[in-house]
Amino acid sequence: MKVGIGADINGVHLKDILIEHLTSEGYEVVDYGVRDDLETIYPNVALRVCDAINEGEVDRGILICGTGLGMCITANKVNGIRAAVAEDVYSAERAILSNRAQVITMGARVIGSEVAKECADAFLSHEFSMVGHGKASNAKVERIMEIEREQHSSQPMHIG
Repeated sequence: MKVGIGADINGVHLKDILIEHLTSEGYEVVDYGVRDDLETIYPNVALRVCDAINEGEVDRGILICGTGLGMCITANKVNGIRAAVAEDVYSAERAILSNRAQVITMGARVIGSEVAKECADAFLSHEFSMVGHGKASNAKVERIMEIEREQHSSQPMHIG
């Protein structure tokens, strides 16, 4: 599996730890930044990773900022992407098993590196299934995607 990973300046240290861990676990990891660039804001990093997923360059993504919230909000704005904040193993598993998420996000100021590794492992080691609980979840995911299509085609952007 090929994993895209990105972070803003607040998440660089955790991103580097996860890259080392995931590589040692046999994953191919693509680093979408940043290093120590204070000018690159997290929405741009999230967009790079999500575009790579939509273009088939990577299979899944992990995004890291201070809280994980900004990355998650941004990723969910990208058409076709489902992202979830995952700062415990159960949430990381359910992101893929119940929600067919392609992206998890983490907060470097919220989660410790060992738990972050466990969350990444849980997210990447599972696949969405159309049998069992996945069958019930699929209807929900399909409805989410339907709402996305409706909203992207008919609603003006609301800022406020």
